[in-house]
Amino acid sequence: MDLQNQFRDDELEKIVDEAALYMCACPGQVAAELFHLRDLIRYQRRCLESSDTAPIVHRTIADAAVQAHQLMEDCLRQVLELEGWDRETLSMPAGLRERRDALIARDD
Repeated sequence: MDLQNQFRDDELEKIVDEAALYMCACPGQVAAELFHLRDLIRYQRRCLESSDTAPIVHRTIADAAVQAHQLMEDCLRQVLELEGWDRETLSMPAGLRERRDALIARDD
């Protein structure tokens, strides 16, 4: 049940912040779900360490959460690539920011 992270917590926070700032919620939602999955994995690991009742239940949940985490990290990596995010700075590409600005200007 070893968790191999493609994104550090601070990188996920940056993606959430960028997505919120530029009103492009999808990458931020995926990053937020990764935080939730990490919390679930930590919780299940604590249950496995401290509880002697139903370890199979906690192991089943933890294993599924690890698989979901891997899948969602791959998803986030692909989304960032598809949208052209800078992987070094985790900045949203200018084209998405311009599209956001155009939508705001159109609504005014």
